[in-house]
Amino acid sequence: MTSSAISTRLRKRPEERRDEILAAAATIAIEEGLERITLRAVAERLGVRPGLITHYFPAADDLVVRAFARAAEAERERFFPSIGGPVERLAHFLHHIETGASEPLARLWLNARHLSRFRPALNDELEEQDALDRARLVSLIRDGVASGDFAETDAEAAGIRILIAIDGSGSYVNSSGDYTRPVYRHFVADVAEWVLRITPGSLRTAIDARRASSGSS
Repeated sequence: MTSSAISTRLRKRPEERRDEILAAAATIAIEEGLERITLRAVAERLGVRPGLITHYFPAADDLVVRAFARAAEAERERFFPSIGGPVERLAHFLHHIETGASEPLARLWLNARHLSRFRPALNDELEEQDALDRARLVSLIRDGVASGDFAETDAEAAGIRILIAIDGSGSYVNSSGDYTRPVYRHFVADVAEWVLRITPGSLRTAIDARRASSGSS
């Protein structure tokens, strides 16, 4: 087989290559931080020349912004399933927080909030992703109000309170202290039960059932 035939065989469509680059950059963002995303770092991870990355993302800052968006979008789909009743879906979301599955994303958001002070494009993307997360949670709350699982409430205000609780607990993610005690681990669920006026204990039961079914500790 000639070298030109091999090259043609290995050549990927532009949309496939762009997606591959974004996936690699998002992985670096989650594992190492947004500051570690460089054209060279992504190229090394993919085993290609840096010039190929530059072809799709001439500005490294643009790649950083899109990588953050890619990671945030992927985690949103993990956290907010479309199947199940409102309590079950909320329990799924809170289970991810309590078991530490959301810690890599919490670190990424802390990282992005710090860097966004100096990067307007990243700040705009952060605000957009924050709004999308809030909209997904508010929609879940409205479903719960409509079904009678949650009390009549201002869904927007309730969602904001829950997200503030998540941000507050997430601020400890880089700390070395022991934050595994229930008072820390269950804080977000306690806030959710309070703001949604869910029957005391029922949300905890749903979260524990989710933990048992997934085999989490």
